[in-house]
Amino acid sequence: MNINKLKIINDPVHGFIKIPHEILFDVIEHPYFQRLRRIGQTGLLNLIFPGATHTRFHHALGAMHLMFTALETLKQKGISISVEEEKAAMLAILMHDVGHGPFSHALESMLMDDWHHENLSLLLMNRLNDEFKGELTLALEMFQGKYHRKFFNQLISSQLDVDRLDYLKRDSFFTGVSEGNINAERIVSMMNVCEEGELVIDAKGIYSIENFLTARMFMYWQVYYHKTSALAEFLLVKVLERAKHLISQGMNLPATENLSYFLYRGKSEATDEDIFRFTQLDDNDVIQAMKLWQNSEDFVLSYYCKCIIQRNLPKTIISTQPFDPDFIDEKIKKTNDFFGIDNGDAMVHEIKRKLLSYDIERQPINLLQKNGQKIRLDQSQDQLLSGLLNTKTTRYIITFPREIS
Repeated sequence: MNINKLKIINDPVHGFIKIPHEILFDVIEHPYFQRLRRIGQTGLLNLIFPGATHTRFHHALGAMHLMFTALETLKQKGISISVEEEKAAMLAILMHDVGHGPFSHALESMLMDDWHHENLSLLLMNRLNDEFKGELTLALEMFQGKYHRKFFNQLISSQLDVDRLDYLKRDSFFTGVSEGNINAERIVSMMNVCEEGELVIDAKGIYSIENFLTARMFMYWQVYYHKTSALAEFLLVKVLERAKHLISQGMNLPATENLSYFLYRGKSEATDEDIFRFTQLDDNDVIQAMKLWQNSEDFVLSYYCKCIIQRNLPKTIISTQPFDPDFIDEKIKKTNDFFGIDNGDAMVHEIKRKLLSYDIERQPINLLQKNGQKIRLDQSQDQLLSGLLNTKTTRYIITFPREIS
């Protein structure tokens, strides 16, 4: 039976997305990729922004669409790109998040002993390459930055890549935070490749790039690092940390088979069984466990799970300075007294968040001037904000039970 694999997908952010190569459809249909339908793009952000229920599946398709648009733009500007290169670049960006665990970055170290999602993505991409008899080899080279034409890797992973262009526009759309709404199409239309084979931006696009960098900064402080967002992610880590601690002490905690596998597993190198179990794991396993653990005999675990499941979150205060140790000790004492416990320090924490909006040292964004010369964005006479965005900003958040405030 012949299946039409050259589909068109209706996306709420970009409109119609084309699947121009059959291998893309085959990868999208694979269980590894379909799992991304059950991995949220923004973790627990929907507790703060109710519309933020979109998934990694959405995002990967959007990034693939922007890659296709970027390559079409470069072709129109006279850059030679073969069908095989186009196919590989679209495959690489399509699969860039295939190794994400439940709730994205927050639980990577807790469940998978610091297996970074990019390492897991690479591992799963290699397995897919074996299944597809080497059709993903070039995509893997581009993903790892081993391909001789550097701009392909820069489109996949850099300070101005199609991954960031999609997630900023998509997260802005679903959270309703308009400050993050970038003009991705305009930025893509300004992309070019210089003589050295590196990705550059036509100089006239400088203000679109500055808008992109400031939008990213606003999204981090207003959305991703919002004090309640930071708290929700922190609580999620604490839930799993507490569960693993209790299990190591001999307590039996109910969970789905695949989550139990990782909770009870000791530290070791990744085995075939680990990989299989990981590809069966998604957000639903963690949600189900937290629903059950609300009734745990361990007060701290039960408290954390109720906070998340019932959205009765602890109190937070945000500051530009670290909190006074005496202030923290006072909150711990009040927690102990109120709940009649002696481990209040497990429920009072200082969370730290740092952001460098634009790193001028690591893969700086370059502008292509009319005379064919390239210049760093922050060194352009026309720049207004870039020079101000390369300073690291830090915020401190203290969290403690709402009952004691």
